[in-house]
Amino acid sequence: MKYLGAHVSAAGDPAQAVLRAVEIGADAFALFTKNQRQWHAKPLTDKTIEAFRTACKTHGFDPGQILPHDSYLINLGHPESTELEKSRAAFLDEFQRCEQLGLTLLNFHPGSHLKKISEGECLARIADSINQVLAETRVVTAVIENTAGQGTNLGWRFEHLAEIIDQIDDTSRVGVCIDTCHAFAAGYDLRTPEACAATLNEFDKVVGFAYLRGMHLNDAKSAFGSRVDRHHSLGQGNIGLEAFTTLMRDPRIDEIPMVLETVEPAIWAEEITWLRAQVANT
Repeated sequence: MKYLGAHVSAAGDPAQAVLRAVEIGADAFALFTKNQRQWHAKPLTDKTIEAFRTACKTHGFDPGQILPHDSYLINLGHPESTELEKSRAAFLDEFQRCEQLGLTLLNFHPGSHLKKISEGECLARIADSINQVLAETRVVTAVIENTAGQGTNLGWRFEHLAEIIDQIDDTSRVGVCIDTCHAFAAGYDLRTPEACAATLNEFDKVVGFAYLRGMHLNDAKSAFGSRVDRHHSLGQGNIGLEAFTTLMRDPRIDEIPMVLETVEPAIWAEEITWLRAQVANT
């Protein structure tokens, strides 16, 4: 079963995200549980929590079909101790908000070394950050998103993800989200069925499909291997439609949220319908 949706707005309150997902025919979705560009947010009220949980139950969204994303400000590998602790505190808050809402996944970008520490030291800090938060929470899985490698961001190589996972104490609560635009920009080809299959096989070899907890389905405005993060609508960028047909027909990618972060919300429903048709046409 392929669960498909988009990263919808939670403006108003998180329950609105559920309704917006329903409007586009989704059976998966992503959301921010707080403003993604601010460090602090008001605590979730009992009313807000109950409304979200009720909306999910009413519309048939289980926690495994929902892939919340944390704040873009967080850098779990920050080279400065004060800023690192600030990021870790914000990351813990994100986990706690997910737990309150009954969610079991949290998607995040791993971190950046800012040219002040080595890649290895940064990856170790990211792993330590994850370990600290997992020790203080109970049920939420930390879902590391691959990046495009823009600037000093790590996580653009599958080996980075594997190195982080290797340092996690409880690997039952860590996973990976593959973003197709990020992978393509990082140098993983997806443009033909053969290239897409080879990239998936490389992921399986280096990280393992056992750790796959979600996907972001995006075409790319950016060039192959450019390490520039620029999303596009499906079939309108440099990846092309064949990649998404291949992904939809791969039996290794099932029972996880597959979420659009494409650039035209007005056509999300059409993109979801097209993706579903790729499975039906096998």
